[in-house]
Amino acid sequence: MRLRDIPLSAWIGILGIMIAFICAVFAPFIAPYGEREVVAGVWEPMGAPYLLGTDNLGRDLLSRMIYGARTTLFVALAATVISFSLGIFLSFTAAVSRGPLDQVLSRFNDLMMSIPTLIFALVVLAVLPQNLFVLIMVMAILDSTRVYRLGRAVALDVAVMEFVEAARLRGEGKMWIIFREILPNTLSPLLAEFGLRFAFSILFLSTLSFLGLGIQPPAADWGGMVKDNKDGIIFGISAALVPGSAIAALAVCVNLVVDWLLKRTSSLKGGRGDA
Repeated sequence: MRLRDIPLSAWIGILGIMIAFICAVFAPFIAPYGEREVVAGVWEPMGAPYLLGTDNLGRDLLSRMIYGARTTLFVALAATVISFSLGIFLSFTAAVSRGPLDQVLSRFNDLMMSIPTLIFALVVLAVLPQNLFVLIMVMAILDSTRVYRLGRAVALDVAVMEFVEAARLRGEGKMWIIFREILPNTLSPLLAEFGLRFAFSILFLSTLSFLGLGIQPPAADWGGMVKDNKDGIIFGISAALVPGSAIAALAVCVNLVVDWLLKRTSSLKGGRGDA
């Protein structure tokens, strides 16, 4: 693949994701003020020296946005990686094993998916201690049900192919078949789904933070910043719109990259079919 073959929309998405990750990694060096440092009055307007103004406590909004990118991306990415690891392993195991194990896992997954995700998360997080580990695990387990459904569907298509049957006849174990035969032949749809689930994790985390059960103050995250500054909208203060716009922009950027990956995957399959 050549760089000039990447469409403009994908480049926009890649650029937006790179900016967010650069802010997350180098936050202490980029942010003009500390994450929790009160620098001025409440809801100062945009302009020098506070380019995005200040928040409801007088903290620099630009610095909070930069530090918030670190928290938001870390939690969303960690939850997505764990949910994919769990969902893919269980779904591929069910597809290869079939029989009672497949039925038990699939019916349990259907049961979990029948419960509204947000309500389930709110109930669990209200009971358990509020820390990053619990938050990440709750998000990952709930999201793994969606990954399981897709993983089982694509694994079943591959599990009936001749090269998988040949591996079984050679006496290969289930783990060999999963990681050496099925996984490499399902990477394209799974990578695209990973991008979508990452975008949904960002939105889900922002929703939980807005409702008070996500990232706890005074740590900065974009959803919590919307909650903290929402009252300013009544007075025409745009402090809540800045993190809200960042959440929407990052979700759009991720989707632009995922759309390009899906189109590229489809074109490659079409090329193989023509050949």
